[in-house]
Amino acid sequence: MGGNLSTPSTFILLGFGNDFELRILLFALFLAIYALSLVGNLLIVLLVAVDQHLHKPMYFFLVNLSGLETCYISTILPRMLVSFLTGDRSISIKGCITQYYFFGFLACTECYLLAMMSYDRYLAICKPLHYPTIMSGRLCLQLAFTSWMCGLVTNTIITSFLGQLTFCGPNEIDDFFCDVYPLANLSCSNTRLVKLATLILGFMGIGSPFLLTLASYVCIICTILRIKSRAAQQKAFATCSSHLIVVTLFFLSLFLVYVVPETEKLKELHKIFSFFYTIFTPMLNPLIYSLRNREVKEALFKFVRIFL
Repeated sequence: MGGNLSTPSTFILLGFGNDFELRILLFALFLAIYALSLVGNLLIVLLVAVDQHLHKPMYFFLVNLSGLETCYISTILPRMLVSFLTGDRSISIKGCITQYYFFGFLACTECYLLAMMSYDRYLAICKPLHYPTIMSGRLCLQLAFTSWMCGLVTNTIITSFLGQLTFCGPNEIDDFFCDVYPLANLSCSNTRLVKLATLILGFMGIGSPFLLTLASYVCIICTILRIKSRAAQQKAFATCSSHLIVVTLFFLSLFLVYVVPETEKLKELHKIFSFFYTIFTPMLNPLIYSLRNREVKEALFKFVRIFL
């Protein structure tokens, strides 16, 4: 990383305040969220690995998402939990930029991966006869690889600009993790380039996958409406609506933070938006994408019976 990072040597993450009773309450809450996220996501990876019936394109993408979510939430919550226990809210500048690098890389990758998953569902529901030939194992690997590489390249560019900034003034970040805009706002050097890069790449990395995801779900919903069975329609809508709500919440909160121009009111709501895409969706995704799925539940019951 470039730039003079000698003063100050650390940042202070103000987080949710420093009241002792509040810290203990938040520690219990976020520990439960973290445990639920880890168990849910790692269970999906395990089930898909051991059950031959789940060796399908849909579950291949699901394993990628679950592995990503496990790493994603682990870039933020462990350090936050330690802070709640000890009251130490300091983090080194290099540690802060490193945290942002991995968080940003995984968040951007998730945007593309959600788009690839929606495209897979579009093919399966709207073009079922062509699905097996189109969604080959090779295409699955290519789509997953593209998602990871887009996330890696996008955030490497942004972090390279961020690493060139000089910090020599205030060192308090009014957030619970290190993010690009709060970091840039503490710099005493010109931040125009890093903010412009974040805006442009953020729009590409959030807007494009969201439009693809939305288009896929519109086609899926149109296909569902043509189903004659009312019960089948309701079942399909129940699944699609829950998927779409979580995906929209994830993309919308990211869009408001990284693409919409900064205003004082949005700065005040930044922590709330951040909570949705950093903590809430990694906890919900295992429930929404898998544990409501019949094949996954059957695999889970078989797995449990083996050990009973």
